Amino acid sequence: MTKGIKNPKVEFFFSKADKWSEEFAKLRMIMLDCQLTEELKWGVPCYTFQNGNILLIHGFKEYCAVLFVKGALLRDVHGILTQQTKNVQASRQIRFTRVQEITELEPLLKDYIYEAIEVETAGLKVEFKSTESDIPEELQTKFTELPGLQAAFEALTPGRQRAYILYFTAPKQSKTRAARVEKYSPHILDGKGLND
Repeated sequence: MTKGIKNPKVEFFFSKADKWSEEFAKLRMIMLDCQLTEELKWGVPCYTFQNGNILLIHGFKEYCAVLFVKGALLRDVHGILTQQTKNVQASRQIRFTRVQEITELEPLLKDYIYEAIEVETAGLKVEFKSTESDIPEELQTKFTELPGLQAAFEALTPGRQRAYILYFTAPKQSKTRAARVEKYSPHILDGKGLND
């Protein structure tokens, strides 16, 4: 797809948007004005530069947002980037609730977009925190009890390991954590992720 041109494959996303249609139209114009390539990925508009994902546009109940794929690497001198949850390591959002906010922030937004392009073209990568130290006691215990479980867990992709760790550590009570570990041990042994 050519940079700065609307992609017909993305039209369905914008045509079905009711709540944030004005905001989406304004954000789309800004992205195309920055000469990004418009694509549809993960069911939302994704803007790329030289095949590298730069940002996404998406809407939520309370706000719409521009999500910078490697937002954690941006300087954010104006303090406008938001980390969605404490578990999100790489991406950051700029959130909007009115088209007027987008218009007011347009020059800053473009600065952030150009910085994100620089980050991508420089080949910078987000250093993900290791999850090894976060393995819950209940899972460590199960590794001892069930031969092969630790090897099967370590053979999973880092994303699958992380999903399990987040799921296992969420409950406050140890017996609930242990029950979750017990329930999902067969999945791990089968090489499956939490949602597979």
